[in-house]
Amino acid sequence: MPATSKTRSARLLPLLFAATSMACAAAPAQPASPTDSAQGESLSPPAEPTSSKSAYFSDWFNQDLTLIGSKDISFGPQPVDDVYLEYEYFGRKGPFELYGYVDVPKILDIGNRNDKGVWDHGSPLFMEHEPRVSIDYLAGRSLAVGPFKEWYLAFDWIYDHGSNSANRANTLYSGFGTDIDTHSRVNLSANLYARYQWDNYGASNEYSWDGYRAQLKYVVPIASFDNGASLTYIGFTNFDFGSDLKEDPARTANSTVATNVLLYAFTHLRFTLVGRYFHNGGNWQDGSELNFGDGNFRARSDGWGYYAGIGYQF
Repeated sequence: MPATSKTRSARLLPLLFAATSMACAAAPAQPASPTDSAQGESLSPPAEPTSSKSAYFSDWFNQDLTLIGSKDISFGPQPVDDVYLEYEYFGRKGPFELYGYVDVPKILDIGNRNDKGVWDHGSPLFMEHEPRVSIDYLAGRSLAVGPFKEWYLAFDWIYDHGSNSANRANTLYSGFGTDIDTHSRVNLSANLYARYQWDNYGASNEYSWDGYRAQLKYVVPIASFDNGASLTYIGFTNFDFGSDLKEDPARTANSTVATNVLLYAFTHLRFTLVGRYFHNGGNWQDGSELNFGDGNFRARSDGWGYYAGIGYQF
């Protein structure tokens, strides 16, 4: 993908893990039920021992490897098709809520003409790390207010190691988050970030504070089956706003990405189907006329993209 158009920012397999319930004011808050928070975005149960020995390597730090095929992914003005490998981790330990993944793009050398990866001078590595730190836990008491169960310092670091600075991105979101009590089966978390932009594929907002992100995450258990599998719906929406990129007529101040995931999971084996809707994906103005050196084309940054994955949790 040409400079300024390549961002994958493609968290596909969100993970649901333990969040914190409120303890009494005299004692530090402690992790509660693994279904209390949607922030960790788990598509499968957290690693918890069901007997004297856990089914996973760790009883709190979850990991998985997933092979993912994607089509019409519009984080840039030219939709990308790709098959990539993803390592993912998640867990809760004390005040720290951890989530992250590392992708190896185009691992099987399969993709459309807009796709560059590890074997053809594209990015060999794309990653995102999304930790939160419980303010309640550090304070040693519940800070719950109404439906807002727990408060966090929240961060989201996204890095794309392109072959040179014009094909590289390095973004840090930082702010506050909370878990929300819905009084239903829906697990809900929200974060509000400010964005600092280092490299951004040569875009005009590099090395500056530029805009904000409002993020909502939601997880709904659907069914459990006699064969040991479970079916879960996971969704998350990112709304980016206030960017100075709007000064370029081909770019926008605002961008929305809404992701909808169905996970069919056993203890280890996981199958996922994803539909993701883009509106001005990557802050590109849909329909704007562009030329990256190969002739004029119109940006396609609105519409649906799709993923399918098969993975193993360990």
